[in-house]
Parts: sequence; structure tokens; C-alpha cells
Amino acid sequence: MNRCSTTWILLGISCFWSGVAPAAEPAKIGSFRQLFLDDHLVAKMTGLRRVMHRPHKRGAVIRSPKLDQTIQTRSVPQWDPVAKLYKLWVIGIDQQLWESRDGLHWVPGPPSNMKIMLAVYDRNEPDLSRRYKAPLLNRGFAVSPDGAKWTRVDVDKVPSSDEGNFSFDPDHGLFIHTIKRRGPFGRSVAVATSRDFKTWNDHGLIFHADERDQELGAENIIARLADPTLRRPFHIDKKVWRVDVYNMGTFFYEGIYIGMPAMFHSTGPVPNYPNTDGFHLVQLVTSRDLKNWKRLGDRQPFIGPSRLKSGAYDLVQILPPSAPVEHGDELWFYYTGLKYRASFIYVGRYPNGKHVTKPGLEPDRGAICLAVLRRDGFVSLDAGEKSGQLVTRAMVLPGGKMHVNADAVDGELRVEVLNAEDKVVAVSENVSGDSVRKEIRWKRGGLAQLKGQAVTLRFTLRNARFYSYWFK
Repeated sequence: MNRCSTTWILLGISCFWSGVAPAAEPAKIGSFRQLFLDDHLVAKMTGLRRVMHRPHKRGAVIRSPKLDQTIQTRSVPQWDPVAKLYKLWVIGIDQQLWESRDGLHWVPGPPSNMKIMLAVYDRNEPDLSRRYKAPLLNRGFAVSPDGAKWTRVDVDKVPSSDEGNFSFDPDHGLFIHTIKRRGPFGRSVAVATSRDFKTWNDHGLIFHADERDQELGAENIIARLADPTLRRPFHIDKKVWRVDVYNMGTFFYEGIYIGMPAMFHSTGPVPNYPNTDGFHLVQLVTSRDLKNWKRLGDRQPFIGPSRLKSGAYDLVQILPPSAPVEHGDELWFYYTGLKYRASFIYVGRYPNGKHVTKPGLEPDRGAICLAVLRRDGFVSLDAGEKSGQLVTRAMVLPGGKMHVNADAVDGELRVEVLNAEDKVVAVSENVSGDSVRKEIRWKRGGLAQLKGQAVTLRFTLRNARFYSYWFK
């Protein structure tokens, strides 16, 4: 299998049975790709490893034009089909709106009349003056025809702290706004949703750190302090060691919600200032209802720090985007990478003192960075030389051709379709090679006569990595 572009982490043991009771009614899956982030459609699995993959870092794509201004983003590039441009909103610098034709080469866009931190393009909006929509973090909401000229709308604010993320699910017309609030372990995440950008349902806290995070956080801090290739925090005081959730990009992807919580590891107090030094590790979580979340990868980093002398920006602070961009066969993550956190000395007592930059630090401190993941590549089911097998729960066959996303360069994957009586009614040809959209061909039976029927699927893998399957 080709592993040159991903780092992988085991999620489970090499051979196990799921043991989940089948659903009472066959699942209706539609045309969504079925990933393996949870056991939603898993009835039985043996001889397979569930593996989480990290995106491959491509480095900085937008740097600050001024060294005394540190650029950041929480937004997602939005494709404007009229202008045929990607548009991205950043904070910390004078040029808020940036534009690109290819997602790699960016230039400042037109000046904005309002400070915008988060925005989405609503392709379903018939009113062209409201195509762009933005939450203003405790200041209400705004709309725009072009992402530059904004107008406030008469909509009640969603209470938040100083952090937020914002995404849009066009298939279901759902706006998803996560915000920072206080929880049992400090910074936590709440969510509000809307279908019309007028009425917002505030669901309250949905995600926070727990005792296990504190245990792992202490281990992460100790490991970082012992590693000379990682940037050491300026302030260390074990009495304030803790982990909380700085923010969390949350988005709908192929029938499931995915979150990227930035877990802040506090390492020591900043003198004369009400905050702490520390660093971020971005995890990966998933949910079916936006309320109950499952940690992936045994809480290991989905995006972690780059090494000193690598030339990278994401040495200390890593802040995730609200969602990735689907770019061909890849998912592109535009995230904030910062070289320092407590990069100042606070002279006097807060709030009446002043910030003075620490001497000797690199003036170029932050950038918008890009990391790339294979389409559907968050989690795979892996088999070695000995075959492994996945049996799905019963599902209503939606019709259309079947496809898989799999890497079987050195092995093979086979699909069998079983009817309600557990009789094999179709057997595929063996799949080999590496493809994000391999059409399944049948050597016995087929799908044409099975549309609308309840079936189960049995996948057999050898020396293969399996990411998803779907019908279209």
C-alpha cells in the first residue's frame, strides 16, 4: 500500500469483532459515501485495523504583508462561481479578504467595510445580495453580495466568547456555528444551527475536555519539554497544567459530522497578564447528531506541530479551519500556524499595562498553512497478508453503480452482496490498484435487479486499505 502522503495511527486492535446489534430497519444511505469513522453501518468486522490518517502538510500559502501583523484565519475558502475565485477571510492584518483562482496563489481582495472573521457562500440563496453570510461573534450577523460589502441583518446574536467557527451544509441548508464558552474544564464548545439564517437554535455546550484529556495533556507537555526538536514554551509551571478546547471547526461530510477541536495545553502563567503560555494539538472527532461526539485516533493529533528548523510556521499554535475544501480527489485544510504563543512581556499590571515584544524572536510569526488529505481519507480499514472481513448492517440498496475508495496496490478487495435470507446474490471481480473512485464490476450477479431491496455487503480485504464505498 502507498503510505507516502499520510501518517497513520491505530484506532483499535488488529483483529476484533464489532458486536453491535443490527438495526431494526434497513438503513437508507442514499448517495452518501460511507466512511468508517464509526460503527453506524458495521455489523461484524474481523482481521481489520481501523486507522486514522493525518493530512500531509504543504506549508504556508498566505503570509502577512507586514511583519508587525500576525495573520490568522478561522474561515474556509469559498468558491464564487460568478467571479470564478476562491475567497478567504483572515484576521490580524489590514487586508481581510484574500482571493485565489487555484487555492494556492493568493492576493488581497477588495477592502471590506466590516470586520469579518467567518463567512460562507450560500448557493441556495435566491437573493443575490445575501449570497455571503457571516456571524459577527457577539455582534449579530451580516450578509453580502460579494464577500466585501456587508450589511448587518436584524437577527439576535448567539452569545459567544472570542472564538468561533462557521460552516454550511448546502445539501440540507444547515448553517453550523460553533462558539467558545466556559465548561467544566475551562474553554469548551457550544453550537447553534439555523436553516434560514434568521432563527438560530442554540444547543448549548456540546464538547469539552475531560479527565482523560488532563492525563494525556500532562504526558504531552512532558514529552514536548523533553524533545529538543520542538519549540519549548516560554513559561512552565506545573500548577497550571491543564487542557481545554480553544475552538472547534465542525462540518457535515458525507452523512456525518466531523469536528477538529484545538486542544490547548496550558504550560505556565504569563506574568502580569490573565492568560497562560502553551500549545495546541488538533484532534479529530465525529458525531451523528452534533451532540454526542466520539474521539478518533485514541486522541492523538490529527494536525500536530512541525519541528524546529523545518521552516514551518505551525510550531506552537495550530488553529483549525471551520471545514476543509473539496479539491478534486483531495481535501484541503487551510489552518493557522503560529511560531509562538506568549511572544510578549506585559509591562505593568493588566489591564493598565502594555505589551512589549520579547527580544530576539523571529518577526515573521504566523501564516495560513495548507494540509492535504486524500478524499474520504480520515479513517481506513486495513488488512495485512492475512485477509480481513467487514460485514455491513442491512441497508436499502439505493441503485446506481457501486464505487469504492481503496488502496490495494499490493493486494485486493472483493465485494459480495447478500439478500435478506443471507444468500449471496452478487460477487464482484477483485479490485486492485489505488483509486479514490473505483467502479465495482461484477463477475456473478449484479445490482440492477436489487434496487430498493434490503441487502448486506461483505467486503474481504488482503494487503489493502479501504476508505469508503457508495452507490451512484
